[in-house]
Amino acid sequence: MADPRFFERSGPYTLRELAEIGEASLPDDADGDRLFNDVAALSDATAEQVSFLDNRKYVKALGESAAGAVVLAPDHVEQAPKTASLLISETPYRSFALIGQAFYPLPPVTPGVAANAFVDPSATVDPSCQIDPGAAIMAEAVVERGGAIGPNAIIGPGVTIGAETRIGPNASVEYALVGSRVQIHAGARIGTRGFGVAMDGRGHVELRQTGRVIIGDDVEIGANTTIDRGMGPDTVIGDGCKIDNLVQIGHNARLGRGVVVAGLSGIAGSAVLEDFVVCAAMVGVAGHLTVGRGSQIAATSSVAKSLPPGGVYGGTPAVPMDQLYRRIAALNLLARPRKSGKT
Repeated sequence: MADPRFFERSGPYTLRELAEIGEASLPDDADGDRLFNDVAALSDATAEQVSFLDNRKYVKALGESAAGAVVLAPDHVEQAPKTASLLISETPYRSFALIGQAFYPLPPVTPGVAANAFVDPSATVDPSCQIDPGAAIMAEAVVERGGAIGPNAIIGPGVTIGAETRIGPNASVEYALVGSRVQIHAGARIGTRGFGVAMDGRGHVELRQTGRVIIGDDVEIGANTTIDRGMGPDTVIGDGCKIDNLVQIGHNARLGRGVVVAGLSGIAGSAVLEDFVVCAAMVGVAGHLTVGRGSQIAATSSVAKSLPPGGVYGGTPAVPMDQLYRRIAALNLLARPRKSGKT
């Protein structure tokens, strides 16, 4: 159970309500009026809680679970405990995530401007917004309906923050147009100067970065992530992107819809990640190349050339996974100790 000091729980919900929320179906004999009050892991769940199975490694834990309800795929129905109500889904992880959001929604926005926050007279802040202590809304900035600006966060001159967007503590947003329902977590830096330098033995010369950062709707940007503004073209983050903590995205980079970038990854300037690309942790993508739609890049890989759509790649430099496995097998053979000959 989540610590009530930090998380406010909603509910309870009936099994029928949970099926609707989680885009799941119920068996014909299900008790749709049965009530549930929380979510939990298979090993910890009780008869009043909902759990899920999405990984075959935990089939044994499913059979031993005391969960009152379980979200699972159709091919795991037979392994479920007879005492559990079933929520059947082709995408159980997604269904469980939706149910978890219902039990633990984001905290409500409390309208008002803290006494020690700063709002420039030329800024526009909707009365429904929450502006926390120490926050600063600079000249000509706009914060639309239902926005929340966390403690000590800075919204730079002319920046637009869309409806129901939340900016975390100590984050800064400048030279940016931000969409609706965006979450920018603590310490993120949006719109800082891109790294552009004309290198010369007489002294390096800074290139002016006169573009913006354009962030679509329903984007999440993790803590201490940095997204540089463009040098002339804009840096663009498409609708529905999920960007983890400690990610660096360089100037002029363009991320399509639904791109996922895990922690400690770096996307160099002018790189293009097309729709639904996934970069696992610590991936590096070189500048001025394109990663095709739907491609997946394994953790710690380095992308040094453009990749076609739909593939799964890994290694340094990144290659298709079957090619990487052959490379690893060959290296293992070369590294195998030789048997000493008999004399």
